Formats: sequence, C-alpha cells, structure tokens
Amino acid sequence: MTRLGAVMCEAIIHHYGRDELLRRLAHPFWFQSFGAVMGMDWHSSGITTSVVGALKRGLSPLSGELGIHVCGGRGAHSRKTPHELALIGERVGLDGQGLATASRLVAKVDSAAVQDGFDLYLHGFIVTDDGKWVVVQQGMNGDSKVARRYHWLSEGLKSFVDQPHAAIEGANQGEIVNLTDRRAEASRQGQLDLLHGLGPDRIVRELAALERGSAPAPEPAQKLLPHLVMPAHHDVRESDVVMRRLHGNIAAAAERGPTDFAELLLVPNVGARTVRALALVAEVVHGAPCRFSDPGRFSLAHGGKDRHPFPVPLKVYDETIGVLKSAVHKARLGRDEEIGALRRLDDQSRQVERYVTGPSLKEIVAGEFEQSHLLGGRSVFGWEGVPETAAVKSTK
Repeated sequence: MTRLGAVMCEAIIHHYGRDELLRRLAHPFWFQSFGAVMGMDWHSSGITTSVVGALKRGLSPLSGELGIHVCGGRGAHSRKTPHELALIGERVGLDGQGLATASRLVAKVDSAAVQDGFDLYLHGFIVTDDGKWVVVQQGMNGDSKVARRYHWLSEGLKSFVDQPHAAIEGANQGEIVNLTDRRAEASRQGQLDLLHGLGPDRIVRELAALERGSAPAPEPAQKLLPHLVMPAHHDVRESDVVMRRLHGNIAAAAERGPTDFAELLLVPNVGARTVRALALVAEVVHGAPCRFSDPGRFSLAHGGKDRHPFPVPLKVYDETIGVLKSAVHKARLGRDEEIGALRRLDDQSRQVERYVTGPSLKEIVAGEFEQSHLLGGRSVFGWEGVPETAAVKSTK
C-alpha cells in the first residue's frame, strides 16, 4: 500500500497538481475508493488508518521533490502532529506554529464542538509547501464499534466553527450536538455572552427563561455535505457496485491493453489481469467525483486483505506498481507515452460502459478465486492454495 499509494499520488500531482490531490483526499467517496484499490478491506474503517499510514511512509521520502508532507496518524502519532508541523515550517519556510494551531483547532472541533458519540483516535494532517492542507481524522463509538471519518480542506475554509467540514463519512449514532452547524450561530454567541457575563446566577436565569418561553423559530439548515455511509457486510455485492462501470473497466482493458501494453501482455498468466487492475487504478487517478459512488468496485482491482472480494493477487499488485512507477518516472523526463496510456484506459472505460455487457459479479469473483493461487493470492489468513476444482482437474 505504501508503494502503490505513493506512486498514485505522484501521478495525480503530475497530471493535476498538489491542490487537486488535497481536494481528492477531502472527498470521502474518493478516499474510500483509493483505499479499496490499494487492497484494504473495502468496507472497513481501517481504510483511514491504512491510507494515512501508507501515505506517510510513502510520501515522506518524496516530500522535498513533491512539496507535500504527511503528519500525524493514529493514537500517540496524532498527538505529535503540532510538533511535526512546526519542524516542517522551519524547514520549508511555512508558519509552522499557525499550522499547529490549525491542527489543534480541527481536533478540538470534532471532539468538543461536534458531540456525536465518536471519540477521536486518528488525526492525519497533510500540508503542501505553499501552506495548503487537508485533514482526515476519525473517531470510534465505543458501544457500537463503528467509526466516523471527518474531512477538512483549507481551500475555501472561512471559519473553524461555522460549516468547516469538507465531508463526513459514517452513520449518525443517535442525537448529535453540532455547534458547527450554521443554525448554531446564536448558540455559539450566547455561550460567549454567558461566559463574559456575571457568573452562574446569570446562567441560571437564562436557563429558567428558556424553560418558560417557547422554542425559537428554526434556522435554515447548512448545505448538505458529501456523506458516505458504508454497509456492515464484508462481502462485495452487486448492490454495492455500478456494474456498467465495472464492465466498462473490463472491456477497456481488453480493447486498449493489446495496443498500449503490448510488452506487459507477454508475461505469462499475469499481463491481461494486470491491465484490468490498471483500468481501475487509472480511474482513481483520473475519474470525476461522481464516479466514486460505488467504492466497492475498486476492490475488484487488487482484492482485499480480508479475502473480500478475493485475496490480494500479489503478482498483479507488483506489476501494477511497476507499470505506474515506470510511467511516472518517464513522465518526469518528458516522455508521456506510458502515463498517457493509463489516461486512455480511463477514457475508454467511460466510452464503452454505455453499451458493453459482461459477467455477473458472482462470476467475476469466482474466476478470481479460481486463479488466485497462480497470481500470488494472499490474505491475512495466508497464501491461497490450489482450489479443489483445479486439483480434481489436474488428476484426471
């Protein structure tokens, strides 16, 4: 994940710039799809920890070249974020203390101003050399063992306490006290007035007046944020995937592969399957936000470490990384043939998905399990063995 995540970020920065990478990291559907295509459990809250950790490991050696820095992480690492930002500020000439203050404010808002039953345990702060940043942080509900992810983006941020979030991922857990909602402006000001007032007697009088009086007229709600809610089931179902898009990915790989990846297709047993994975990776690099409403689809590129939808085919994974690294390296030298081939692969997917058909998801997944042992299939349960059906055929 470290190697694949880093080279995908390099490709995005090459094509679209650092600001666009930050915007994508602030989008919950893209973020989930990014983690899924990297082989993490597609439905899992662990995607957040894994992606932030992989990017920190993968992009740190490239920070001088790319001008992007990943700070924080899970648990104790999250509390080191202000210090890391201060050091980065000294090194590249940013207001490190100002960034550290922003980090503390973001964490404080989602732990105190937004009281939704989730306790923060992860805080990832990604900043560029020109001071723009994105924060991805996550909380856990101790009773339900369900997580909620919060996305922040410095671009367009006008206030840390008035509609500051770029997006939120995760279902509500009962009644929420959200003092960042635009309707809470009067409440925020009232709290300040009380604190600056005459002490507890004033607060008691105000409370008594509220209990006697009628409720104030409701204020208009704040605009809706991108809000992703993942299902509880582990397996990938057809209801989780826009099948026409998946069929478009598969068909594009079959049509463009022989043209753009001729050398790769000479590798026995692996080449064509790798081009299919590249079609999904290419969409994560180039696709529009509207195309990430089904993050489960992207787990069809490299499977998942929990064996859903199938074990990670390590031979395919390594080839995907190899193709991307070669393409990005050549693009830095001004040779865009390979990186252009990936973009054409994504373009082709969108063109053919309008009319192409293909196998059901059940058939696709069954085929992956059938050949998993040939492709270096592995999960947290170990290496994949020869399936019984294949073993029976070989004895006949």
